[in-house]
Amino acid sequence: MYTVRVSRRFVAQHYLTVPDCGPENELHSHRFEVSVELAGSTLSDHDYLVDIDDLTARVDELVATYTDVTLNDQPEFAGHNPSVERFARVFCDRLLEGVETARIEQATVCLREDETARACYETALSR
Repeated sequence: MYTVRVSRRFVAQHYLTVPDCGPENELHSHRFEVSVELAGSTLSDHDYLVDIDDLTARVDELVATYTDVTLNDQPEFAGHNPSVERFARVFCDRLLEGVETARIEQATVCLREDETARACYETALSR
């Protein structure tokens, strides 16, 4: 299995919407590091799983979308607690909307929240 990984860092804000989270219920910032990994067993005619420049550009687009915004205000978080787990899923879903997935069998997005927490979302792509 081949894998391609791209990582970026950014700052975003949120507040948790579940009761009794203490300071997490108040608006606050986190330094996030997103790591995107795509995997598949076949390569293109150019021996690429995915064009890394295209993948990097898509990750950069998404990072720009979330940098210095409040996650709670984004439509993809409407009705959801903007946990780091939810954020990993949202980031993955949006990533896959904008990259060539013909050879991709699995996608994993991990988000590190400051120095204390890390959550990942992994999905298999149907062929």
